[in-house]
Amino acid sequence: MTKLHALLFCLLALGCSANPIAGQAALAGDGSQAVLEALDGSRERHARLARELWNVAEVGYLEEKSSALLAGELEKAGFTVQRGVAGMPTAFVASFGSGKPVLGVLGEYDALPGMTQAAEPRMGPAKEAAEEPPGSRQQKKLRGGDAGHACGHNLFGPGSLAGVIAAKDWMAAHGKSGTLRYYGTPAEEGGGGKLYMVRAGLFDDVDAVLAWHPADRNDPTEPHSLAALAADFTFHGVAAHASVAPDKGRSALDALEAFDHMVNLMREHVPSDARIHYVITNGGKAPNIVPDTAAASYLVRHPRLDVLDEIWPRVLKAAEGAALGTGTTMEWQLVSFYYPLMGNVVLSELQAKNMQRVGGVRYTDEERAFAVELAKTLPPGGLPIGSQESISPSDAVAGRGSTDVGDVSWVAPTTQFFAATWVPGTPPHTWQAVAASGTSIGEKGMLVAAKTLALTLIDLLSDPTHVAKARAEFEQHRGARGYAPRIGDRPPPLDYRKRL
Repeated sequence: MTKLHALLFCLLALGCSANPIAGQAALAGDGSQAVLEALDGSRERHARLARELWNVAEVGYLEEKSSALLAGELEKAGFTVQRGVAGMPTAFVASFGSGKPVLGVLGEYDALPGMTQAAEPRMGPAKEAAEEPPGSRQQKKLRGGDAGHACGHNLFGPGSLAGVIAAKDWMAAHGKSGTLRYYGTPAEEGGGGKLYMVRAGLFDDVDAVLAWHPADRNDPTEPHSLAALAADFTFHGVAAHASVAPDKGRSALDALEAFDHMVNLMREHVPSDARIHYVITNGGKAPNIVPDTAAASYLVRHPRLDVLDEIWPRVLKAAEGAALGTGTTMEWQLVSFYYPLMGNVVLSELQAKNMQRVGGVRYTDEERAFAVELAKTLPPGGLPIGSQESISPSDAVAGRGSTDVGDVSWVAPTTQFFAATWVPGTPPHTWQAVAASGTSIGEKGMLVAAKTLALTLIDLLSDPTHVAKARAEFEQHRGARGYAPRIGDRPPPLDYRKRL
C-alpha cells in the first residue's frame, strides 16, 4: 500500500459508519442526500473491491475471479444472482425488487492483454514491469499474464455496483416498487459479451439502462460510438525448408503480408472517419521454415452501420486476393460486431443534472504530486490538471471508440457518461490509465460515477414520466430500422483470447 492509499484509508476509516441500521435510518429520513452520504460512508468497501479486481486483471471471458467477486457482493446486498447467463460462464444478472419500472445498470470487469503495470496498486508515476503471476505457464497465458486495467474496468464494475446498491437501499427505505438489475457483462474489450446477452433477450423488458465509463474528464454528454466489426483471419500454406527447398513451400506469411498491404493501400479510398486496425498474431515459428500458418486479428469501425457494411466486403476481397496470389487458402471467423451507440437525451439530461450536483474530483496534495509527475509522461495538448474538479460536457458529435453497449442501446433506452478516474490528459489503453486506475485518484472518480448513477436511478423510480419520455424518444430514433444482432446464431467466442 502506498502512502497515498494509507492516507486515504485513514481518512475514510474516521468517516465510515459500520452500522448498517444507522445507515438505513439515514436513508429513510433524508432521501437522495442521505444516499450520497451513505456512498461516502461505504467508499472504502467499494474501493477495496476495485483494488481486488485491479490485482486480478483477467481478460475477456476468463474473468472468473472478477465476476465472482462482484456477484458475491451483490448477493450480500440482497440481490438475487443468476450466473452463467447467455452461454457465458462469467456473465451474470443480479436483480432486486419486482414490477415496473425495470432499470438496468451495466458493469464491466475485463482487462486488456499486454497492459500490466505492477503486481499491486502501488503505482508510481513511471512505467513498471509486472512481477510474474503465480501458477503454471498455461495459467498465466489464460489469465493474461501481462493483462492490466488500461480501460479502468476494475472501477467500472464496482462503481456501477455501488450505485445500484445505494438505489436499492433507497427503494427499501422509501417503499418504492420497481426492479433493479445489475448486468455483469464480460469481454467488452473485443469479445462482445453484451451482444449475446442482448440476443438472449435479457434486456427485452428493461425500461432504461444506465452505464458509465472511466476517463480523464467528467462528461455527461449524450453518448456516441463507432460501429465495429472484429474478425480473425488465418492463412494456410505449405511448409518447406526456406533455403534448401523454398520452391516447394507456399508461405502463409506472404499471404498475410499481402493482405495487410492491400488493406493499407485501401485506407486512401475509404471515408476519412473510418478506422481499420490489425495485429499479426502468428507470423510463423522460425525464419528457416516457410510458414504454413499465419494469422491476424482485424477491427474495422465507422459511425454508420451502412458504411461499415460497404467497407467490410472490400476487406474480405483483399484477403481472398492475397490467398489466390500466393497459392494459399484463407479462412476468417467473426469475433464481434458492435452497433453504434444510440443515445437518449432524456436520460442524458437526468444524468447531467445529477453529475452537476455530485461535482468533480479534488486531489489531495499527495494525489496532485502524483498527477503532476504522471502528466510529464503524457502527450502534450491534453486537459490540464484541475479540470477533473469540474463537469465538462463535450462538443464532440461522434465518439471515436466502440463498445458493445451500442447493441444494448438499440433494444432499450440507454445512456452512458464519463467520470474522471485518470489524470487529465490520459488516453485510454495506456499504462498511465492502468496506473491511475489502481490508486485513490481512480477510486474518487469511481465514487462520482456511483453517486451519479444512484441519483439517476432514484429520479427514474420517483417519476414515471421520465421513463415514458425516454421510451418515446427511443422509439422515435430507432423507428422502422429495428434491431437484429449481427452475430447470427454463433455461440460466444469463449476461446478467442486463447487463439491470439
